[in-house]
Amino acid sequence: MRDVSTPDRLAPFRADLAALEAAGRTRRLILRAGVDFASNDYLGLAGHPRLAAAVQAALADGVPVGAAGSRLLRGNTDWQEAFEINAAAFFGAEAALGFGGGYQANVAVVSTLPQRGDLLLMDALSHASTRDGARLARAEVAEFQHNDAGHAEDVITDWRARGGNGAVWIAVESLYSMDGDRAPLDDLAQLADREGFLIVDEAHATGVWGPGGKGLSHALEGRENVITLHTLGKALGGSGALLCLPAVLRAALINRARPFIFATAPSPLMAVAGGAALDLLRDEPDLPQRLHDHIALFSQEMSARLPHLPMSGSQIVPLIVGEDAATMRLAAAVQAEGFDVRGIRPPTVPPGTARLRVSLTLNASAEDVVRLAATLERLWPDL
Repeated sequence: MRDVSTPDRLAPFRADLAALEAAGRTRRLILRAGVDFASNDYLGLAGHPRLAAAVQAALADGVPVGAAGSRLLRGNTDWQEAFEINAAAFFGAEAALGFGGGYQANVAVVSTLPQRGDLLLMDALSHASTRDGARLARAEVAEFQHNDAGHAEDVITDWRARGGNGAVWIAVESLYSMDGDRAPLDDLAQLADREGFLIVDEAHATGVWGPGGKGLSHALEGRENVITLHTLGKALGGSGALLCLPAVLRAALINRARPFIFATAPSPLMAVAGGAALDLLRDEPDLPQRLHDHIALFSQEMSARLPHLPMSGSQIVPLIVGEDAATMRLAAAVQAEGFDVRGIRPPTVPPGTARLRVSLTLNASAEDVVRLAATLERLWPDL
């Protein structure tokens, strides 16, 4: 029995969890079950035999499971360096630098490269990793209205008028993870050409969009003022991330980025898997089109069945319910029908926009896509 004179140190955490429960926002870990309409394994490569065979062959050849240290100590390997050279050539950049994950890479780039006197300008729906990196940034931080390049220019104009004379670093996602919509990259690139740099998180576009799955910003790759992030843990089927950028900025990150310097290097096996994924995209350039066919089919079915729900035009389809508890009830009902569809609530999305996030992947068949649309049509009125 706890001594009543001893303070209950865990009380604040119990109270916080109780408040989340009362608001219908408690998060719980649940195991995967049902047809995959929830993951980011868009091309179904996480279980692809070519990636498995590449990793198995690497293990047989003596490639270690772990890196055994940071890249600056003993964690640098031939496999990682070869993969970075391969990836830079694939995406069209001068250089690439690997990280353990996209979160780590985003924090590294926005906390390291913008300097004192600069402006870090983020889209209002920027990923949590960008926002957390911004808290560590030396530059001034501001945001602009979602996908509004005109407002971004207005914010810069105001900053200049207040005496801002450094470089502007514009940070966006090419395809947004919760809304499935695209950034106006051409307009933002023109703004960056006048004002500074453009940082594009391609996490949800890599492997799916652009020529051969090279991303929505592929036409901008290789510019001295463009940095792109390509994750390996979504459409490419492994884990980790790459920053593609000028060689001088790669060197700057190696010397200054704390998330790079003080983190254990990615597993060499993920470099092997990443290389196999890029080879697969080279060998099967029609692979992304198979997913595009799913996107078109789901949009067609949903437009016919639930026409009031707008479609995003991408593999990420937000179905807005609004209220948190109703969203989770609908998600549970859809899961009970054999589909893994997850509910998304604030603070991940703005208040009042709780939603089902339908993620279209090649782990589902065309028949599964049609059945999901029919299930949603049947269950939606019950809200």
